Amino acid sequence: MTKRRIRIGLLDGIILAGVVLATCYLFFKVRTGMAYHWNWSVIPQYLFRYDADRERWVANLLMEGFFTTLRLSVWVMILGTLLGTIMGLLRVAPGLFGRFVATTYVELLRNMPPLVLVFIFYFFIGDRIFTALGTDEFIRSVSEGTGEIVGFLFAPPARFSAFVSGIITLVLYEGAYITEIVRGGIESVEKGQWEAADALGFSWVRKMRHIILPQAFQRILPPLAGQLISVIKDSAILSVISIQELTFQGLELMAATYRTFEVWITITALYFLLTFSCSLLVRRLELRVNRGGTVSGGILRH
Repeated sequence: MTKRRIRIGLLDGIILAGVVLATCYLFFKVRTGMAYHWNWSVIPQYLFRYDADRERWVANLLMEGFFTTLRLSVWVMILGTLLGTIMGLLRVAPGLFGRFVATTYVELLRNMPPLVLVFIFYFFIGDRIFTALGTDEFIRSVSEGTGEIVGFLFAPPARFSAFVSGIITLVLYEGAYITEIVRGGIESVEKGQWEAADALGFSWVRKMRHIILPQAFQRILPPLAGQLISVIKDSAILSVISIQELTFQGLELMAATYRTFEVWITITALYFLLTFSCSLLVRRLELRVNRGGTVSGGILRH
């Protein structure tokens, strides 16, 4: 496999120089024109702190928000991809009822503001359903060890309902977009592949499993990666229901320290760490898939 050389042209150099100059000018104006006094020394103590009782370093506000955002994103990615895949298959299924259900779901969720969904599911599921089922009382009554497991996988027992409500909201919202990504990938497979599978007498399930989905997966992966990155960024909206993710912790820390630029630059860097890591992982998966099999002439070859 040959490696492509990255060439930087004149226009690239001009753009890069412009970005550097604009950034320097911005910092200069902030420092002089706004009389803003930078103080980065306050940030490290809110990343990690030393716990004298445990005799070890533990996550402080910003890193707690970072790990909460990570947990939210992982759950939403897994469940949203599963829901979107199922609904995407229903969108192209031969049955009228399945297509109706999937189409209704997509059109309803995509045309509703996510903030409205957050409030609906938080006050309905978290405040009504969980209360009626006694979920909060049960979670708070578990042993200390079980509570630590719940806190590691989800959130501390006191914030369990809000956390799960947030997961459900984002899963439904992101799943609608993933549904369309899956549908588009399936429908992009050449018509000859469908006809060949029909000629071989494949059932719809077998046709999808062995012929269509392996080819569609390569086409689904790039837009799916973009949507999964959006999951990380969209998790910030859950700060309105006091889920202590990264944005919520940033607001709390800014109000306590008045270090506006330092706090939000740090939070931006932490979000970039999450999204860029996700991009790299998906890129590695894409390269591995491309090495495992390529689509040529409408036939999947290994």
